[in-house]
Amino acid sequence: MEQFTTHIKSKNGWFDIDIKELFRYKDLVFLFFKRNYTTRYKQTILGPLWLVLNPLITVLLYSFVFGNLAGLSTGDVPQIVFYLCSNALWKFFATSLTDTSSTFTANAGIMGKVYFPRLVMPISSVVTGMLDLVIQLGMLVVIMIGYEISGFNFNLGPIIMVAPIIILETGLLGLGCGIIIAALTTKYRDLVVLVSFGVQLWMYATPVVYTVGLIPKKYIYLYMMNAMAPIMECWRSAVIGSGNFLWGYWSISWIITLAVLFIGVILFSKIEKTFMDTV
Repeated sequence: MEQFTTHIKSKNGWFDIDIKELFRYKDLVFLFFKRNYTTRYKQTILGPLWLVLNPLITVLLYSFVFGNLAGLSTGDVPQIVFYLCSNALWKFFATSLTDTSSTFTANAGIMGKVYFPRLVMPISSVVTGMLDLVIQLGMLVVIMIGYEISGFNFNLGPIIMVAPIIILETGLLGLGCGIIIAALTTKYRDLVVLVSFGVQLWMYATPVVYTVGLIPKKYIYLYMMNAMAPIMECWRSAVIGSGNFLWGYWSISWIITLAVLFIGVILFSKIEKTFMDTV
């Protein structure tokens, strides 16, 4: 007969994340992902159709306000392609950050009843945002094909193969920032109110509706310390051939992303042990 020995011990260190255990709970990530979308569109008239309508309305609004009224240049690509490409990645980042930041407060009831690796919930929030990104990219491909048929030529090349790596980095940055905020909101609830406002300000500090070319050269180094700035510029360069791929700044953004993620995981690991006493 086989014998099994289970050791149960407290976790008091700063980094008590079991990667193998997270992998074993991969099915739970899918269940949380399914729950997130079910609750998001429950009791709505259009339901999942909002996955298409929401980005479409946003892009048309960007085109009218920033493209026509403000007169911001989108370079050598059509406005709808520029804004849809930018909005797809930014929406993924914003959703990952905001949904992750409410992990403890929104799921305190579940966490107080059953054990599972707590990091599963932030990861599921990032996976949830991935579906929005895939749908918007599908819309982008259809529109770009339409422009190609009409004679417009997008300056695409092998650099497009880097796009999945940019998506991965964006998800990691959103996860890192989100779990830092989630760890802090267990004691400081004011941060919950400031998250959506802060994300909106962050968007205007990132080249989502404009290009990096509008930034004065004397401020460009400081501007690029915003990790999402080179990510967004490189994303458009890879996917729609807009602008140049900023290899140097992209490398710096990776360093910032990994540092933020590392700090976030450490804080999360420390706070999750006592958060039920403060939530």
